[in-house]
Amino acid sequence: MLSLTATQAETDLAVAFCQSDDQDQAVRIWWLGQAGFALKYQTTLLLVDPYLSDSLAEKYRDKKLKHQRLMPVPVDPEKIRNCAWYLCTHSHTDHMDPLTLQAVNRASAPHFLVPRADLARALRRGVPSHKLFALTAGESLALTGEITVEAVAAAHEQLEIDEHGNFKYLGYILSLGGLRLYHSGDTIPYPGLTETLASKQIDIAMLPINGRDPFRRSHGVPGNFTLEEAITLCHDTGIPYLVGHHFEMFDFNTINRCTAETILQQRAGSLNWLLPEVGLTYTILTEDAQP
Repeated sequence: MLSLTATQAETDLAVAFCQSDDQDQAVRIWWLGQAGFALKYQTTLLLVDPYLSDSLAEKYRDKKLKHQRLMPVPVDPEKIRNCAWYLCTHSHTDHMDPLTLQAVNRASAPHFLVPRADLARALRRGVPSHKLFALTAGESLALTGEITVEAVAAAHEQLEIDEHGNFKYLGYILSLGGLRLYHSGDTIPYPGLTETLASKQIDIAMLPINGRDPFRRSHGVPGNFTLEEAITLCHDTGIPYLVGHHFEMFDFNTINRCTAETILQQRAGSLNWLLPEVGLTYTILTEDAQP
């Protein structure tokens, strides 16, 4: 069992990221929009897929799908001074944004973790080679003595491998103290995913809920889980808590929050769920860590 509470973060999220100490057994999570999260355990801050710029609006300004942000950038990446690890699930710009990673590197000089299939692209985007680590599906890495990560294949919308057999899209299972958290990256259901996750004793699944359709696919926007599929995955794997992501960033690639809440109320059953809000600090305690 775990408890999850929400509190208003500091006006400047970079200040909130600095709170907690090495005796604190809670895990703190902040949603950064899209698939981006900051996670803090004791004194270690991790960023996963942060998109903290407006680079896609510039890239697509002359295209049909403008990629204008629906929410402001929640934190200036130049102010994030204490990031230890920066994780990217794949190379799409809203997950491996050159402007964000370069700014965080200047401010914090973190270690970077990317799919092995994206090593060359990460270097081109500004990741220092001596700070760069890579995994493919089935491999694990200890980030600190208390934090490990295991890579799981993702299908966005297909399972794809490079010429060396490395998966191009990944999800990450993070063990932070006593908490097991699965960040799926961008994915749809695929054969074997349910069986893999069911064996991992995951406490929280962070899953995309923006779905997919032929219109987006025809414009080069591969899709993700629908919310109904995310609920089903949690039910089928025994994962007790769903955190939705990948919504409210671009008008052509989202689900309405009220619509999502209605679906969850009707379909979730005993499943605990959260549609996170930017600007809130979510504090998670496992049963073993609760006083």
